[in-house]
Amino acid sequence: MPENPFFLAPIAGITDAPMRRIAREFGAALVYSEMISAKGLLYGDKNTERMLTIYEEEKPVAYQIFGCEPEAVENAARVLAGRQNALLDINMGCPVPKIVKNGEGAAMMKNPDLVYKVVEAAVRGVKKGAEEFNAVLKPVTVKMRIGFTADTLNAVEVAQAAEAAGAAAVAVHGRTREQYYSGTADWQEIARVKASVDIPVIGNGDVFTGEDAVAMLEETGCDFVMIARGALGNPWIFRDALALYQNEEKPLPPAPEERIDMLIRHFDDLLALKGEYAGVREMRKQVGWYLKGIRGAAEVRRRVNGITDAMELKTVFESLKQREVR
Repeated sequence: MPENPFFLAPIAGITDAPMRRIAREFGAALVYSEMISAKGLLYGDKNTERMLTIYEEEKPVAYQIFGCEPEAVENAARVLAGRQNALLDINMGCPVPKIVKNGEGAAMMKNPDLVYKVVEAAVRGVKKGAEEFNAVLKPVTVKMRIGFTADTLNAVEVAQAAEAAGAAAVAVHGRTREQYYSGTADWQEIARVKASVDIPVIGNGDVFTGEDAVAMLEETGCDFVMIARGALGNPWIFRDALALYQNEEKPLPPAPEERIDMLIRHFDDLLALKGEYAGVREMRKQVGWYLKGIRGAAEVRRRVNGITDAMELKTVFESLKQREVR
């Protein structure tokens, strides 16, 4: 059994360096980057480079890339082989239409033969890059869903194809593409994948508490658990999950002022990394998650949507905190 089996999942537009750093501080054993385009890596885009930034205190970090063309994926894997990431993950689960219509993300679940070719190409690219940059050879993993539709559940076949092509592990989100994030994650399908392959399996889907994280391990037999929406505004979930996993008493939930302090800390990190314009706008979506259940949160959410000044936004947070302290 691993000492700590709980990971922060990759979430597009969310799991940037500030969030990863906080998740690591609260006990996430591994954190993932936002989804990075394999083709985009070839153009040296500034935004892509920022997504690739890794700070010492957030290691180990996994890069996640997406792409359905073996040559592009191989080139991306080669380029990234000399970076500071711990592993390279290939996204085969993103349900967003603009990704799927290009044959990428969850669309790849339709074609296990292509899955094999893409994983094989990534493994080949990582090997080439390791030699080129004199770097440690890094594992290639895959994140997938249980199928494209309820009528085409083929996670076992796709996982076996990935394993045969050289994948070191597979992460399985217990939903189909057509479900997006609705309904209930099917943990039994994750268990079926675990029983069908010899490589580690990472379970994902409907983990919103520390208890959920431990239950997934027990019910599916998976080796690791990847936490996504349950970590939004709630890095304490990693602390809770690890305590329960180690048969320790679950810590008390954070007080409202502690959650507001973490919101402010997250905002400061965003400003330092991305500047005021992007930092303020990206913080808006975090506010609702951090303040969920706190008195006056609805009014704060309403106010922040019209704020563009960092100091003004921070003043709103501080005022809310002072009210909670009183």
